[in-house]
Amino acid sequence: MATSGAAPAGRAPTALVTGASSGIGRACAVALRAAGYQVVGTCRDPQRLADPVDGVRYVSLELGDMASVEAAAAEALALLGDVGAVDLLVNNAGESWVGSFEETDAETLARVFAVNVIGSVRLTQLMLPGMRARGSGHVVMVGSLLAEFPVGYRSAYVASKAALRGFTLAARQELGPLGVRLCIVEPAYYRTGVRQNRKARQPAPDSPYAAGYAAVAKATAAGDDKAGDPADVAARIVEIAGDPDPAPIYAVGRTEPFLLQARRFLSNRTVERLMMRRYGLR
Repeated sequence: MATSGAAPAGRAPTALVTGASSGIGRACAVALRAAGYQVVGTCRDPQRLADPVDGVRYVSLELGDMASVEAAAAEALALLGDVGAVDLLVNNAGESWVGSFEETDAETLARVFAVNVIGSVRLTQLMLPGMRARGSGHVVMVGSLLAEFPVGYRSAYVASKAALRGFTLAARQELGPLGVRLCIVEPAYYRTGVRQNRKARQPAPDSPYAAGYAAVAKATAAGDDKAGDPADVAARIVEIAGDPDPAPIYAVGRTEPFLLQARRFLSNRTVERLMMRRYGLR
């Protein structure tokens, strides 16, 4: 069995971090640079990046556009020179969505899955040949605790993060014997750009979904107000990157690991009732 681990002797480890312009992605770029990594970060438009992380090189990436994914992968590897592959890929970038199940149209659904699932999967596929050739590499997917604790009016987002988890848990069984380690990190509320960038479709005032949507929006805003420091997630990811045998799933935060453990003992109906109460859907 090939072994996973740090970069070859005499070379600094390399990392590619998506969504590195803000939030968890930016915090990861900062933490990885501090840990001695060469870092390439992605954002939609590097030319408009107001506060780049010192020492990080940026490439343009629109995860919903497969041509952009292909170009970003090639550019990132070119920036890193002759290393052939990244030692760590952090698939952090994503898109949040709030809206009723019935009123989420096919175009929106396709967009959410393209950004949150297909783009990240494709970028990972493009990094794998070099990792396999070297016999080592880490891939960390950034999911969401909502994949474990679903809530109404977030169905498209929840489903996309559950799909990302499914890809990770299955693919790691294929790639582990080849030296490539995959895992998924599932944060809850953290201070990121998602609050400002969260897309939504608010029901009409006379919609049967108006009250439920308002309740979830209110509870979500309350969670955003108490959100944690993304540096905590970044620190955990740096730890995972140094682990030759990471666990399949990590819940990050003060209470999230306990919630993840508790989930194993709760029935689906109990989880449903707890989430409906938490988000005002009783």
